This record gives sequence, C-alpha cells and structure tokens, in this order.
Amino acid sequence: MQGSQIIKFLKYGSAMKILLTSSLILISLILLICPYGHSQQLYQKKIFFVHSYERGHVCGQPQYEGCIRAIEDSGFLLKEGKNFKVFYMDTKKRFNTPEKIRERANIALKLIKKFSPDILVTFDDNAFRYVGLSLVDISISIVFSGMNFQPEYYHKIIPCIESRERPGHNITGVYEKLHFIDALKVQSKILGTLDKVVVFVERYSPTGRALLRQIEQEIKDERPPCKIEIRVVKSWEHFKEEIRRIREDPHVSSLYPAALLLKDRYGNSYTAPEIFSWITGHLSIPSMAINYAFVKLGLFGGVGVDFRAMGYQAGQMVVKILNGKRAGEIPIEDAKRYALVFNLSRARELGIDIPEDILMAADEVIAK
Repeated sequence: MQGSQIIKFLKYGSAMKILLTSSLILISLILLICPYGHSQQLYQKKIFFVHSYERGHVCGQPQYEGCIRAIEDSGFLLKEGKNFKVFYMDTKKRFNTPEKIRERANIALKLIKKFSPDILVTFDDNAFRYVGLSLVDISISIVFSGMNFQPEYYHKIIPCIESRERPGHNITGVYEKLHFIDALKVQSKILGTLDKVVVFVERYSPTGRALLRQIEQEIKDERPPCKIEIRVVKSWEHFKEEIRRIREDPHVSSLYPAALLLKDRYGNSYTAPEIFSWITGHLSIPSMAINYAFVKLGLFGGVGVDFRAMGYQAGQMVVKILNGKRAGEIPIEDAKRYALVFNLSRARELGIDIPEDILMAADEVIAK
C-alpha cells in the first residue's frame, strides 16, 4: 500500500471511529432521555381527589386505594403533589353541619382552582354535592364514587346528568348499590328463617337520607323475604331507646344499621365505631353490615358493599378519561361487586353456626 493510500485509510478509520463514538453517545442520550420524557408525558394529566370523609375512614380509604390501584395498574405514574392531590373534607364527624360542609367545600374548590387538575374524583355524596356540582360543564372531568343518592336527584338540583347510559356534560361515576335484598336472602339462609328485620336510618346527614331512599327503592323493586321495619333514629339517646325496644321484641331476627351519624343532646357526634360498639354490647341478635369493613368493627356480617372494588371501578373510568375519552360518554355504573364477609367471633357469641357452603363462598372470614 502506498503512503498516500495509507494516509487516506487512517483518515477514513479515524472518521469512522469518531462517527461510531458519536453514535454511541447519541444512543446513550436517547436511552436516558426517553424514559424521562415518557414519565413527563404521564405526569401531564393531573387528578384531584376529594373525600367526604376524614383520612383513613373505613368507607373512604378503601375507595381511594382501589381507585389509585386501578390507575397504576393501567401504567400511569402517580406522584402526590406532582400530578395528583388529595383533600379530606372530614364531614362525617367533625365538619358535619350544612354550614361547615359548605366551608370545607369552599376550601376544596380554592385548592382545585390553584392545582388546575384535568380530572376531579369525589368520594361519597357530600364531596359530589358541594364540590362536584360546582364544576359542572367546565374543562375538568368529574368521576364520582360511592354516590348514595340517585344520580337523577342531582340532575334536578343542577342539570348535570342526561341519562345513566350517556351522562353528557363532564360527569360519570359509580353509584353505590347496597344490595340490601341480597343481604336479607343470605341472612335468611344462615338463620333458617327471618321473621322481622329492623332497619336503622337517620335523616340528619345527606348520606343518611340517601341510604333511606335507596333501601326503600330496593324494597319497591323486589319483595323482601321477611317483614321489614324501618325506624328513623333522631339522636344518640333515641338510638339507645330503640336498642332497648329491640331487646324486648322477640320477633326481631336481625338488625340492619344504616344510621351512621348521630348526635346527642349536647351536640356530640357518634359515628360507626361508637354506634356498632353499642349495638354489639347490648343486642344478642346478628347485625348485617352495609360494608365489609364494618364487620371488622364487630358486626356479624353478611353481604356488604365492597368499597375497594367500587373505587377500582371508578379508577377504571379515570383511566378511560386519561386515554382521551370524554367523561360524559362513559356510562354511569352501579357498583358491580359486593363482598360476603363474616365475623366468626361475633357468630360464636351469638351461638350462630354459619353453614359450611356459605363460609366457603365468603370473601373474608374474620376469626378474631
């Protein structure tokens, strides 16, 4: 090889080496940048969660966790403060007068305006009624979970839901179906027969009024397998008096406690833990649980709302919106799943033997 050819070959080799090195550097940069860019893309959409409840509430927390799980299962990255925020209205025990509920709603609305989310998720009726309805027909998509009032009820307040199949506007969500008749059927199978079931409800809170309407609607839609006696409990003192009446009535086979907020003559509030503790301490009949978490608070159990599954169901709707679908095009759904849960300790206290086939079908059996 002549000298000039050698020089050309060396120059060509050096150029190729530089080109190869540059290519490797470029590829490395792309590999580093792409995941970051992908994460940034996922972070572009923002979500704001509003709870009617306080942090850790037995109804609200499972819904929230289920919703988060559904979003993350679909591959979306969530980082609190960056692309989602949470606000607890705490309207079940602490801020439970109409004036205080509105005050908490106003705080939530200010935080929402500042955060400027793409999607608002509300848990239970107070959050939807006082926050969600204030944001109808704006750019924010709204997904509700755990709504107790019929969606059509809210449409009468503010036009917001044209139909369950095609809500229109900027709203969709999951309606909390109690499965009250299913609960009675299971209880009847366990006890052999049901003579009379007493239902405790309260009209003090929006949720209490909604639960009463839903129970009445289920009774209207399907004949229950036993006599139902609905008692509206007006106060903590009245509640204790009604417990005494049940103890003196041999025809009452079971209790369905749907009164979850009571006040005494001094204005003190009593919620599920205090109410259920009094029930289990003063009654020797089984009490059905509206939701499976209440069984862990001492109730006998049976069919109850699966709040985690309901939250997951709402989270799947959030995912559809994140993927580009309009909220108003997503049909409103009933909560699809209920849980079958029993407290064996309470069953032993009451001397009840739960049939083996029912225990085998249970989603959870609490032994302690």
